Amino acid sequence: MQKKIMAVFGTRPEAIKMAPLLKALKENENYKLVITVTAQHREMLDQVMELFKLEADYDLDIMQDRQTLSGLSARIINKLDGILSQEKPDLLLVHGDTSSTFI
Repeated sequence: MQKKIMAVFGTRPEAIKMAPLLKALKENENYKLVITVTAQHREMLDQVMELFKLEADYDLDIMQDRQTLSGLSARIINKLDGILSQEKPDLLLVHGDTSSTFI
């Protein structure tokens, strides 16, 4: 039985650092990889996703003008809650020190 692994990230540095692991997981038949992006840095993140040929299963698209840290955190929690309930991953991978990983 495949283990479901969900990776959550939102910035270019997070995507770059996680890309080798995500590619290896995608190629391993023992795992089902679910990629969720918060898109904290939309343009730069999209460039890295394209470079490494990664596609998001879920895109939270959380950025708004003049947002507060608490507002950003609340949107991530609200959107991730439903996805986690639906997907029920066996393992959740995060990397970094941004709001995407804090939550």
